Amino acid sequence: MALTFISLFIRLFRISNPHEVVFDEVHFGGFATKYLSGKFFMDVHPPLGKLLYASAGVLSGSYNRTFTFEKIGTDYLPSHVPYVFMRLFPAVTGALMIPTAYGTLRKLGTSTISSVLVAGMLLLENAFVTQSRLILLDAFLLFFTSLTVYFWADFQSLQEKPFSAVWYRALALTGVSLGLTCSVKWVGLFLIATIGLQTIQNLWTILGDSKRVSPNIFIRHFFARAFCLILLPATLYTIFFQIHFLVLGQHGAGSGFMSPEFQASLKGRSVPDAYLSVGYGSTITLRHHATSGGYLHSHPHNYPAGSKQQQITCYGFADANSNFLVEKAGGVSFNPKEFEGLRDGQIIRLKHIATNKHLHSHDKPPPLSNKDYHFEVSGYGISLDTNDHWRVEVVPKKKKGWGSGGMVRAMHDEIKLMHVNRRCYLFSHKKKLPEWGFSQQEVTCAKNGNRPGAIWRIEGNTNPLLPTSAVKANYIPLTFWQKFIELHQKMWEVNSGLTKSHPYESRPGDWPFMVRGINFWTHKEKGNGRQIYLIGNPFVWWIATCSVVACMFVVLVGVALVKRRILQFTDLQFVRTWSAAQLLSSAYIFHYIPFFLMHRQLFLHHYLPSLYFSILSIGILFDLVTLRLPRPVKLVLACTIMAITILIFLDYSPLSYGFLMHKRHCERLKWRRDWDWSCINSIDDTHDILPHPGEVLHHDDGKHAMVQVSTILNGTVGKSG
Repeated sequence: MALTFISLFIRLFRISNPHEVVFDEVHFGGFATKYLSGKFFMDVHPPLGKLLYASAGVLSGSYNRTFTFEKIGTDYLPSHVPYVFMRLFPAVTGALMIPTAYGTLRKLGTSTISSVLVAGMLLLENAFVTQSRLILLDAFLLFFTSLTVYFWADFQSLQEKPFSAVWYRALALTGVSLGLTCSVKWVGLFLIATIGLQTIQNLWTILGDSKRVSPNIFIRHFFARAFCLILLPATLYTIFFQIHFLVLGQHGAGSGFMSPEFQASLKGRSVPDAYLSVGYGSTITLRHHATSGGYLHSHPHNYPAGSKQQQITCYGFADANSNFLVEKAGGVSFNPKEFEGLRDGQIIRLKHIATNKHLHSHDKPPPLSNKDYHFEVSGYGISLDTNDHWRVEVVPKKKKGWGSGGMVRAMHDEIKLMHVNRRCYLFSHKKKLPEWGFSQQEVTCAKNGNRPGAIWRIEGNTNPLLPTSAVKANYIPLTFWQKFIELHQKMWEVNSGLTKSHPYESRPGDWPFMVRGINFWTHKEKGNGRQIYLIGNPFVWWIATCSVVACMFVVLVGVALVKRRILQFTDLQFVRTWSAAQLLSSAYIFHYIPFFLMHRQLFLHHYLPSLYFSILSIGILFDLVTLRLPRPVKLVLACTIMAITILIFLDYSPLSYGFLMHKRHCERLKWRRDWDWSCINSIDDTHDILPHPGEVLHHDDGKHAMVQVSTILNGTVGKSG
C-alpha cells in the first residue's frame, strides 16, 4: 500500500504541466477525438489503449470533439480539453505497475528487502515516470505486461495444486492480461513468446513426471493451458477489434488505406452502381489496387522530357479526366447496335475521352523510376499504333464465380493490362511526380506483373448498348473476419513503411547504455527553458543492464552445474533462483532482440518493456550477492542504493516534469556527450528560479486541473467555466 501511494503521488504530482500537447499526444489524443466522431482512421497499434482514452473523454463529460491535437505545443486551456483526466488513466496504471512488480518478485521467491528495493527503483525511474504522465500507450503496455508476469509467477507457485480453483484463476488471469497487453501494442507478441516458452518448459517438466502424471492428466494440463493462454487472449483481442469497428462506422480519413469492399461497410462512402458487364464501347474508370484507390488519369499536359507526350498519372479522385473508352485493337470498329462483352485475354485500346489520346507505352524511360524494367506510359495520338495495344488479364484468384466464357466484370474482378509489344504491365506506385505533374502518382509499364502495383479494378462502367434493366454491381461489404484480416495486413504494411529518419530516433544497440533520449516538449517562450526530455535514471538503468547480463550468466552456469551433477533441481532455493533468472532473462531477450530485425523508426521508449525485466533482475542479483550477509547489512546496502536512486531521480526530475532549472544544473545532467537536450534557454545561474510569466500559467493550469478533477467527481461538469 505504501508503494502504491508513493507511486501515485510521484506520477500525479503537477500532472497538469504542461497544459500543451506533448510528443505523441498528437496521435493518441487525436485518435480519441476520432473515436468520438465515429470516423474511421488508420493506426499501426491495436485499439485498446486508444479506446481507453476515448472512454476518458466520455467520462469527463466535457470533451471538446473539435479539438484535433494537431500540433505539439497547442494549448489545451482555451479549448477546455479534459487533458488532465485523460492523463490520469496512464498515471494510475503506471503507478499500479509498482506494487505489481513487488508482488511478482515475492512470487518468484526473492526476499522482502530486495523486492522493496526493486519496486523503489522502478518507482523512481525517470523514463517510466515521464511516459506515465502523458497521453501515450506505453503506461498501459507496461502495466498489462507486469500484470501478465505477476499472474504467471503466481501460477508457477501453485504447481503443487493442479486443477484447483486458485490454479485455474492464476492461469486464466495470465491469459486475460496477455490479451490486454496484445490489444494495446503488438509488442505483446513478444510477451506471448515469453509465456509460450515458459509453458512449453512447464509441460515438458509435467510430461517427465510419469509416476504422478498419467496421459489423461497431461491432456487436461495441455487443454487448460491452451484454453487460458491461447483461446482466452485471442478472444479478448478480437472483441476489442469488434468494438473498434462498431465505433468507427463512418467513412473517415483512414478509409483510403482500405479496399473498396472494406469501405463499402462504412457509412458516408457510397460508390455508384455500375453495369456488371464490360464491353466494347464502355466508358470505364480504372481504380488502382495497391495505392489507396488512385484512379488512372490523364490531362492536356505533356511530360517535360522523355517522349514529351501527354502525361498519364494516377489521381486520388475520379473525375472526367479518369474516363476511358474501351475500343477494339487494330482500328477494328465494334458493332454500334449490339453489345459485345469483353473477355479475359482479349486485346483492347483505351482512349482517354477528354483529350482523345490513347493509352500508350514505348521504350522511353519513365520520369521517376530509373530501373531498366520500367517504361514510360503516355497518351498518344489517334493513329493505328500497336503500342496502344493492351491485353486484359483477370487475376486468377478472382476468377471464381465467373459466368460462362470468362467475361470481365466491373467491381468484382481484379485485372492487369499487359502491353502487347513490350510485355510489361500497367503499373503505379506511391512515387509522386514533381510540380509539373501536379504531384500525382507516377504510372509506368513494369516488366514484373506479379506485384500488387500492377492490379486494377474497373469501378465505373457505362455503355449505351446495354439496356437499363442490365445487371448492375457494386462492392460487396466485407464480413467481420475479412475486415479483421485486411486491417491487420494494412497495419503491418504501414508499420513496416515507417522508415523515414527522425531527429530523435535511436537503434537497439544504443538502448542498454541509454545513448540518447527523446525531446518530448519544449516551452515555446524563449528564455523559459522548460522542457520534457525522455531520459532514464542513469543509476537504475545501468545497474539494470549489468543485472540482466548477470542473470543470463546465472542461467547458463546453473545448466552447466546440473549437467555436471554438481547441483540438482531438487534443491528448492536453487530451483527458485534459477527459474526466476531464466524467466526474466528470456523475457528481456524476447522483448529486445527482435528490434534488431526491424528497419522502421525506433525510439528509446521501445526499450521500456525490456528495461522493466532488467530492473526486476536486480532483485535476483541482490539476493545472490547478499546471500550470506546478515539481514542488517542487507538493509543498510539496500538503503544506500535507494538513497542514490532518490538523489539522481530528483536531479533529473525537471526533465521528467517540465520544470525550470538553472543552466549549470541542466549542463551538469549531461553525463554523456550524446545526450542532446538544449540548455540554451535555461535560467541563468545568477538568477533565482522565480515565477516567470510562463510559470504563472503553469501554476494556473494546476488550478485548472483541480477544477477539472473536482467538477468530474462532483458531477458538475460544464459549470466550472
